[in-house]
Amino acid sequence: MLTIYGVYRSRATRTLWLAAELGIEFKHVPVIQARRLADPLATDAPLNTLSPAFLAVNPMGTIPCIEDDGMVLYESMAINLYLARKYGGPLAPVDLKEDAAMLQWSFFAATEIETNSLKISSAIAEGLAESDAGKAVIDVAARLLKRPLRVLEQHLATHDYLVGDRFTVADLNVAEIVRYAQGHQPLFDAHPALKAWLARCQARTAFKSMWDSRTAEAA
Repeated sequence: MLTIYGVYRSRATRTLWLAAELGIEFKHVPVIQARRLADPLATDAPLNTLSPAFLAVNPMGTIPCIEDDGMVLYESMAINLYLARKYGGPLAPVDLKEDAAMLQWSFFAATEIETNSLKISSAIAEGLAESDAGKAVIDVAARLLKRPLRVLEQHLATHDYLVGDRFTVADLNVAEIVRYAQGHQPLFDAHPALKAWLARCQARTAFKSMWDSRTAEAA
């Protein structure tokens, strides 16, 4: 059976959402980030990214991580692209060209969008959005996101989804990265096609189920 390591309040949402989309039976092991604990190595600490038991599975100590048929993977893009290919269906590529396009969009988001999206998310989550320092961080991040978001906007202005005009693993991967910037509304008001696409992705039953589980999880 597939095992997914990682709490919902982490990048593991990408894999947990995908598993729901694919209808995969899996075991969930909620590994928490060590930085969220006062003493992650305490004897009574919950399983976390510095726990020896988890490091024995994933020496990088990152989440998400999966075990599947004896294989361990611990990069979220690799995990999701692997699972989509393995289980097939409409979320997976139908040919080499679609496979390349899904790789392109997934790694485009990870390299060109994620860092600055996370800066926006972190500033808002830490209650800094109304402070001068927080506004400065958000303004710089939003400015740096203009080019990659414009690329997405231009594509989505003429396509409902990123690849093959259907929802695929590429949409899921990119949507979960773009979501980090969702708290800064001006970015999305300036990119209406992107905003509408994200709403379509987040209207899916599997996303809502994942998000309900994330909301129920301790902050």
